Amino acid sequence: MTPDLTFSDSIVVAASPEEVYDLVSDVTRTGEWSPVCRACWWDDGDGPRVGARFTGRNETPDRTWETRSQVVAADRGRQFAWVVGESLVRWAFRMEPAEGGTRLTESWEFLPAGLARFAERYGDDAERQVADRTRAAHEGIPATLAAIARIAGSGPGHPGQSDVP
Repeated sequence: MTPDLTFSDSIVVAASPEEVYDLVSDVTRTGEWSPVCRACWWDDGDGPRVGARFTGRNETPDRTWETRSQVVAADRGRQFAWVVGESLVRWAFRMEPAEGGTRLTESWEFLPAGLARFAERYGDDAERQVADRTRAAHEGIPATLAAIARIAGSGPGHPGQSDVP
């Protein structure tokens, strides 16, 4: 059985859409909220613009690996998205004004080229490998959103909130 290859979840963040965008588009801060991606850096000193590339270092109990991604959407206050490995997986953050701040939606999609690459790389184990990545996205997105909301809500202009659990 092939798992659902897309997933998204949302949370309301106590900050403006522009403040949320500025936070999530700073890939160098990804390690603060991602349960798997421990560090990111812009390649060639780039920044959050369409076409820019960055590298991420991911860690799980079983392995550590790096990915290269390219920004495919960079619309301040609205959307920041990137594709991993040219065309394997698409990740995106979408911001919409909401009561109490910004509705932040994170989405993940396993792309057809990613499925083909996994079939080629893992053979008979490809389906399990895809299921593992899918489960990680389903578990990681809500954790990521909660951490971003905590970090963004504790910033300037949000008195009385703390990023201490």
